[in-house]
Amino acid sequence: MLWSPRYPWGEEAFEKSRKENKPIFLSVGYSTCHWCHVMERESFENEDIAKILSEHFVSIKVDREERPDVDKVYMTFIQASQGGGGWPMSVFLTPELEPFLGGTYFPPEDHFNRPGFPTILRSIAKQWEKDEQGIRQKSAKVMAALQQMVEVASDEGEGPPGLNCVQKAYQALKAREDKQYGGFGSAPKFPQPVILGFLLKFYARYIGSEMGQSALDMVLVCLRAMNNGGIHDHIGQGFHRYSTDELWHVPHFEKMLYDQAQLACVYLDAYQITHEEIFASVARDILLYVSRDLTDEEGGFYAAEDADSFPLASSEQKKEGAFCVWTEGEISSLLSSPLPSSSLTVADLFCHHYGVKSGGNVPSHKDPHGELSGQNVLIVRGSVEETANHFQLSVPVTVELLSKARDQLAQARRDRPKPLRDNKLVTSWNGLAISAFARGYQVLDEQDYLERALKALILYETSSTFRCLVGSVEVPTERALVC
Repeated sequence: MLWSPRYPWGEEAFEKSRKENKPIFLSVGYSTCHWCHVMERESFENEDIAKILSEHFVSIKVDREERPDVDKVYMTFIQASQGGGGWPMSVFLTPELEPFLGGTYFPPEDHFNRPGFPTILRSIAKQWEKDEQGIRQKSAKVMAALQQMVEVASDEGEGPPGLNCVQKAYQALKAREDKQYGGFGSAPKFPQPVILGFLLKFYARYIGSEMGQSALDMVLVCLRAMNNGGIHDHIGQGFHRYSTDELWHVPHFEKMLYDQAQLACVYLDAYQITHEEIFASVARDILLYVSRDLTDEEGGFYAAEDADSFPLASSEQKKEGAFCVWTEGEISSLLSSPLPSSSLTVADLFCHHYGVKSGGNVPSHKDPHGELSGQNVLIVRGSVEETANHFQLSVPVTVELLSKARDQLAQARRDRPKPLRDNKLVTSWNGLAISAFARGYQVLDEQDYLERALKALILYETSSTFRCLVGSVEVPTERALVC
């Protein structure tokens, strides 16, 4: 039983809330969001929780990609009140749509000192019944404070930042740098291509200086670490959403178009600066993934791929990462060919290079639901030269063996149930992808990249399937380019 009824964002839900004088529970997410699926399964499909929602709240469901305006307003509240935010975004509103409490994922049961979703719902319902006016006054003050924040930010944002501001940004990033594993701060770690791009521009502005070199070094360490880590899909190409640990080892397996596009550009910039082929190779890897798995037949680019999929066609429940992870037994079976002049197999070589272990290589504390038990996330443990030396092989032979092994695993992976793909064509994200392919053509002289960029651009300039989901004008179509 789903929480019912759940309304779209609109006057019907607002009127019901006002008429029945019930607070609104707003859930904002998107179709490929792993924790959105978890909360749906654990809480929204729970009959007891559904009854509480139906009795005491008016429930509204919003796709953040269809209504980024709604998402932005309430994410500002969540970030201001919680110090951070994410999805699913769970917000409680007055009938006047003013927020008074919120968070992200809520578990279905109380755990240690953290209240579960039913406890939170009952507490809010009790508070609303006991002190409705107090809640309304609090929410009105919250909205006034948020409005003031927006106005101050708007005033400060006039004109380009000065060099002093730019240097302060660099110093702040320098202070947060993870010198051991790359990136910034602790887990979870996101790729943050905008920050990496800023640091490359900072390097270009201060080239030859200690600050400039430091900025470049921060970027290169991060790019190499991400390339070697589990956040990089070594079999299917592209990058996952983020790493759950500081090592870039265990990812959240969702893949977003906007991450691919921006990361491709950063790797291309790094290649232009350093002339190191590895960065060009990673950029090609990303653009191959987008071309193969996220491209519409008319040339547009799809929004995302889900983190969850069925382990087997006969499975009844999806698991995160099921499409991407491997047991040692699977790899040994697929890569059983012997190595040249050795009693060892290609599987031994591959498992050594990619950190595969017999009992799996995912720490239990990074797998709270046990979905990755016994499984391996592929990570590059060392250089190809180190692997070649370990197995007493030449580097060219090792490169060829690893390449063929990846191809074999990719072929086997095609037989697995695929993750859900979000086929929305989001205009701004497509703009990023068009830029990435155009940049790829400019830097790597690959004609195919130019053709893909032009095809997508022409689609957006001439398409009759355009629909704006935000605003008053809407043209119904089978496919929608989402503004």
